[in-house]
Amino acid sequence: MKSSIHPTNYRPVVFSDEVAGFSFLTRSTAPTKDTVKWEDGNEYPLIKVHISSASHPFFTGEEKIIDTEGRVDRFKARFAKAEERKAALANKAKKAKSASTKKADKTV
Repeated sequence: MKSSIHPTNYRPVVFSDEVAGFSFLTRSTAPTKDTVKWEDGNEYPLIKVHISSASHPFFTGEEKIIDTEGRVDRFKARFAKAEERKAALANKAKKAKSASTKKADKTV
């Protein structure tokens, strides 16, 4: 591993999700000019985030459940329609071929 490529200026920082009303204190190197007074009475740099574990649908259980059965049914319907079209085109080609052979037999 290369030396001296990792940051060394870690400091306590408060990350705040304003929408969910959730914030936590951790160490970070992220720059910010905002500050906030934390629960312990000290003032820390503040970084506002748009989404966190408190508001992300995956973590809150509000994720959309994909209807896999509906997907399968739609695929089967499309596949059946394609098979019908393929059979219809085969019948049309068969009829055209038989009609052309009948014409050829009449002209001989």
